[in-house]
Amino acid sequence: MNRDHGHPTNLAGGVKYDGMKRNSQALRIAIAVTVIVGTIAYLAISGVQANKSYYVTIQELQGMGSSAYTRHLRVAGNVAPGSIQHVGTTAQFVLVENDRRLRVDYLGTEPPPDTFKDNAQALAIGMYGRDGVFHATQLQAKCASKYAPKPGTVPATGTAAIAPQQPAGMSN
Repeated sequence: MNRDHGHPTNLAGGVKYDGMKRNSQALRIAIAVTVIVGTIAYLAISGVQANKSYYVTIQELQGMGSSAYTRHLRVAGNVAPGSIQHVGTTAQFVLVENDRRLRVDYLGTEPPPDTFKDNAQALAIGMYGRDGVFHATQLQAKCASKYAPKPGTVPATGTAAIAPQQPAGMSN
């Protein structure tokens, strides 16, 4: 130690090492921050990639060739009447889109939703197998009967006007 200033010096005559220690510590902190930020970015990107699924129509799926077997996909269509075989949390059914049909094998952690019925619009999320069956792990359904007019009726094209009612005993 230099007795005049109270700072460490080297043997060659008074060069201070405090600046080197600070630079070394700053470098270590910068490296640690870079590693942490890099790890978080990698995990975020890989998580998004793992959960990404492509929406395809039945026709597009059947025309994708071998690339269909390696992607996580979403396929929508109407449930073919009479095709549902449901036991517990599994269901086998056929989705229909125009003249295209797709067999779906659903194996989920939850049973199919209550709205999953014949003619319902359904969205199956999963992977297309080499066996020609779509293996779904998630299933969403919207019951078409709730939103369609009853057979034999004409859907309304506008909103109905409600005539105001006058209190009893009043006249114009």
